[in-house]
Amino acid sequence: MYEAYWQLRQKPFENTADPRFYYPGESHQAALLKLRYAVENQRSAALLCGASGLGKSMVISMLRSMLGERFSPFVHLVFPQMAAEQLLAYLAAQLTGSPDGVACDTPQSVRRIEQFLAGNAQQGRHAVVVADEAQLLGSNKTLEALRLLLNFEFDCRPGLTLVLSGQPGLIPILDRFASLEERVGVKCLLRPFSERETGEYVNCRLKLAGAAQSIFEPEALVTLHRLTHGIPRRINRLCDLALLIGYAEQLRSIGSSHLESINEELVAVTPE
Repeated sequence: MYEAYWQLRQKPFENTADPRFYYPGESHQAALLKLRYAVENQRSAALLCGASGLGKSMVISMLRSMLGERFSPFVHLVFPQMAAEQLLAYLAAQLTGSPDGVACDTPQSVRRIEQFLAGNAQQGRHAVVVADEAQLLGSNKTLEALRLLLNFEFDCRPGLTLVLSGQPGLIPILDRFASLEERVGVKCLLRPFSERETGEYVNCRLKLAGAAQSIFEPEALVTLHRLTHGIPRRINRLCDLALLIGYAEQLRSIGSSHLESINEELVAVTPE
């Protein structure tokens, strides 16, 4: 709606994990490098932790885009809240490429996974399984099922790397499940953007979307950081609304007062 007015090719602040719009913030870049190390060196497991909205999905999307064909298949489990038997059946279907709906009991699923990983390793490949929202894996049986998958080794190396991605509540869950925690080769913690990173993030996204000139005034970026606390999802929401309102009001640029007003009226709405 507002793209033509601001001379953009596309919307710059969509809340999607599009690797084209990745901004290498300090903690995000450190996490990405650690995860690449874990996968490329075929470590058993890795942990990516951060509060909601900090960009865990973007980091995973970037990881997937950077890994070569050797690190496949790449299975992204976005709804991990399953019973252990269901989870193993799902992973067996996703790893092997079988159609959805294949019913298997636990021994069958484990056998299918083991046979697939053995063949995958023989072809020089290494599988990656990402469990998103892993703090929902609260069942000991489910966690144990995932841990046991890490026991499949071929030529003295694990057949897959398990990446557990979740909110901070995942850390105490792992602490209580020492047999899995001990297999975690690297741990990554995302933090919010600093004030400088917030400004760079906004300008980076605008440039990637085709902006030829500055849209947000320098002081507006300082205000933006204060209002959003440097959380990418909040930044995206407020900036998207600001571009829309700026278009509606035919503004030439977006200042601090505009962001304050938009945040108060459209974001931080509280019942009377």
